[in-house]
Order: sequence, then structure tokens, then C-alpha cells
Amino acid sequence: MASTGSRALQLLSLLQTHRYWPGQELAERLGVSPRTLRRDVERLRDLGYPVDATRGVAGGYQLAAGASLPPLVVDDDEAVALAVGLRTAAQSGIAGVDEASVRALAKVVQVMPPQLRRRVDALRTTTLSTTFGPGPTADAGVLTVLAQACRDEERLDFAYVARDGQASTRTVEPHRLVSIERRWYLVAYDLTRFDWRSFRLDRIAEPRPTGTRFRPRTLPAEDAAEYVRESLHSAVEPMVVEAIVEAPHDRVLDVLGRWATVEERGDGTCFVRITADSAEWALFGLAAVDGPFRIVGPEEAVVAAADWGERFTRSAAALGIEAATAGPDDHALGSKG
Repeated sequence: MASTGSRALQLLSLLQTHRYWPGQELAERLGVSPRTLRRDVERLRDLGYPVDATRGVAGGYQLAAGASLPPLVVDDDEAVALAVGLRTAAQSGIAGVDEASVRALAKVVQVMPPQLRRRVDALRTTTLSTTFGPGPTADAGVLTVLAQACRDEERLDFAYVARDGQASTRTVEPHRLVSIERRWYLVAYDLTRFDWRSFRLDRIAEPRPTGTRFRPRTLPAEDAAEYVRESLHSAVEPMVVEAIVEAPHDRVLDVLGRWATVEERGDGTCFVRITADSAEWALFGLAAVDGPFRIVGPEEAVVAAADWGERFTRSAAALGIEAATAGPDDHALGSKG
């Protein structure tokens, strides 16, 4: 049998992984008798950890929010700073850090007394944060609710706006949170559609735990991240980018002929129509021609071209290279005719 101290730490860890533990199951996991389990729970309470107990045959234990923060290694101010920092880290887009921050945030918020939660929310609503690179921002409060529901295997209701703008209310069995390319997704079994779905968190609003537990289903993929990647790949709609390129027809055809239609205009330019998964891929192809080009459409490609142009200009400036300046009649990269 493990020592009393190590067993107490193991008990605390188990209480943090699930919202509620049946007493018999918890005792079996620790390898102790129900009587010893009750003593270990009392030791945690003596240390300030709020453990609620339900008596009876189906009784059990759960870690609850207390009147004060358990005496870990942080005071109230440090706890608030920790929660705010974790929320920021959860939106950092740094691989591994963001998902770990969500898990840690769920544990901190679980035992945080109401007055400290209000301080955290006040800081969140009255301060601004910046992120590097494009992409929608996921609300850290939504992240916390969803992370706790995934951990507790508890059904959720939430409002959702699909890609086509259609609003609906969903009831789901949450499985995992996944961060891919600076976007957060919830992988869940949709009880409205009776199938697995991935939901973008920036389109989720007002998530509400229902209090109903569920038995996890088998995910139709190797893991949640792979499921989201497959879903994104199947949902990609090709983009048609049109541009006028100032280069000989033979050269444009040689570079882009496999992916685009090229029409000679008779004035030393060509009209190009590229079908690609994204504006960026079309821009890479146009740049490979090594000649001035003007984006005709769509607007998303124009914006992407302007963004890439600014990045290259900044990179050139950092190397001490003076970038060429387009004249008023020069419809170059990023301009729309």
C-alpha cells in the first residue's frame, strides 16, 4: 500500500479528473478500503481542499469550490493572475501550450471561490489582448466550460452558427478539444444529428452543462485531432482566383498550365483562372511566373495578396533591402481591377 502522503496526492489527482467519483470505484482505484478512503478524504479537508461526500449505497465524492482557495502555493492575487495567464496561454496558438493551459484552467476554476472568479471575469472583460497572426479568437470562458464537460463526460447544450450562417441549438456528448492552425474545435457526438461532428469554438455561444452523464462512444478516427483534420479536408470548397499576368503566354502556360486555364490577351498579358484550396496557393503559383500580376478576384485573394506583400516588404526592410514602390498606375500585387 502506498504511503499516506503519496496516497493523498493520488486521491487529489483523481478527484480533479472527474466531477464525481462513486466511493467504491474510488477506493478500488487507490487500492484501499472504504474506511481508509474516508480517512484520506478527511486529511484533504484538513488541508483545506473542499471534498463533498454523498452518503448511501450509491454514495461518492467530488471536489467542490470552497469558501477560500485551498492552501497550495499561491495566494488570492496569485490565483487570479494564474487564471488570467492560463486564459491568455489557451489562446496563444502555441502547440501543446494552449491545450495544456485549458486543462490547467479547468482545474484552477473548479476550486476557485466565487469572489475570485468574479475578479478574473472583470479582468477579462476590461482588458484587451493581442494575438500573432490571423484567425478568430476562442473565448476562454467557453473553453473552460467545454473542457470541464469533456473531463466530466457530461452532456452540453449550446447555440451554434454554421459556416453558411444558419443558427441552431445543439445537444452533444463532448469528447475532446483540439487546437489546429490557431483555431479551437470541439469534437463531440451530436445528439441532434445523431453523428459525430467538429464544432468551431468561435461559433459556439452560451454552452450549458445539462447535468446528464454519458458513456463515451467510439470515435471513428485514430484520435480527435485526426478527426478534425479529416473533417476540414472534406469541407474545403475550392476557390477560383482570377488574375492578369504580364508575361508571355508560353511562360505562364509552362508554370501554371497544370493547375490553371491561361488565355492570351494579345497585349503581352494573359488572363489566368486558378482553382485552388486557398488564396495562398493561388498566389504562390502566380508569384512563380516571375512577372507583374493583378488580382481580378475574389476579394479574399486581394486581401491575402496585400497581406503577403506587407510581409515580404517588412522582411526586405529588416535585411536593409529597399523595396520597389508601385506607381499610381501600376496595379501590382494585391490590387483589384
